[in-house]
Amino acid sequence: MGNITIERTQSPKQKPDQNNLGFGNYFTDHMFVMDYTAGKGWHDPRIIPYQPLQLEPSAMVLHYGQAIFEGLKAYKAKDGRILLFRPHQNMARTNISNDRLCIPPIDVDFGVEAIKTLVKLEKDWIPEAEGTSLYIRPFIIATDPYLGVRPSNTYKFIIILSPVGAYYPEGINPVKIYVESKYVRAVKGGIGYAKTPGNYAASLKSQVEAHEKGYTQVLWLDGVERKYIEEVGTMNVFFKIDGKVITPALEGSILAGITRDSSIALLKHWGIPVEERRISIEEVYQAHAEGRLEEAFGTGTAAVISPIGSLNWNDHIITINNGETGPIAKRLYDTLTGIQWGDLEDPFGWVVPVE
Repeated sequence: MGNITIERTQSPKQKPDQNNLGFGNYFTDHMFVMDYTAGKGWHDPRIIPYQPLQLEPSAMVLHYGQAIFEGLKAYKAKDGRILLFRPHQNMARTNISNDRLCIPPIDVDFGVEAIKTLVKLEKDWIPEAEGTSLYIRPFIIATDPYLGVRPSNTYKFIIILSPVGAYYPEGINPVKIYVESKYVRAVKGGIGYAKTPGNYAASLKSQVEAHEKGYTQVLWLDGVERKYIEEVGTMNVFFKIDGKVITPALEGSILAGITRDSSIALLKHWGIPVEERRISIEEVYQAHAEGRLEEAFGTGTAAVISPIGSLNWNDHIITINNGETGPIAKRLYDTLTGIQWGDLEDPFGWVVPVE
């Protein structure tokens, strides 16, 4: 793959107001690009000024959706260090998605090196206001100029960076979630476990309808029986029932979230019982009716931990924990963000400094 060449921008952008970033609105001065050609492999890794892509109108990604993406963050610690959170796991997950979409794998260590090199160059873009970070978006697109259904022979691996505030304007306050009964996002054997644009395109119709009804996100049920809980649009989901924390098992239709995995590790570390298993929406509603549903929350890179204050399933609305953030959600949020920002001890070796 060779060394990463760097071409610096001649016209740096003005940086946005740190207190008014939103999520995914602004992009830094540079981007990483690397090409793949069949027979040659991945080659020509480079950092260039952020710019539009030149693609043929016949580029296969535009017609057949052969693409994957990732999401992680860089944080500015109080002592000035720049920290990444479990970047090797993101690059390993990239290859799980690549395999499902017939995209050639990326060397995990080189992928992390590319992220570090770009973040280091753009370190002045990392915001320092409370709750802000630099969102990192690696993605791969198929670029063959060809109309016909087959895997592409050429690809681009690109990384772009975006300074971000909180994902939800609500912050760590509980969100309202709409349980989807009409549409299906994924089934086992499909692409639900891959981080690929088609999964998110499939979810838009439901999300728009939920927003119109005043809900922040959609909770998906399994695509076959329409009864087992899968995940929220941008998060894995957890329920605390009778003192146990339960999250749907990874069975091929939901994303193996890195914040999900980190939360499970923390819960076990604290001696809190945690189960990965099938859980039906009926079980959750019954637990609520019997006063045994103590908390519900989502986990994801963007929001970290998002408490769920209410659920609406077929117009049957329940309020969880009086619509307040529960103690487990709060403890997970405080611990994960504390580790990510370098404020708390990291007993798991999750944090990777950008040298």
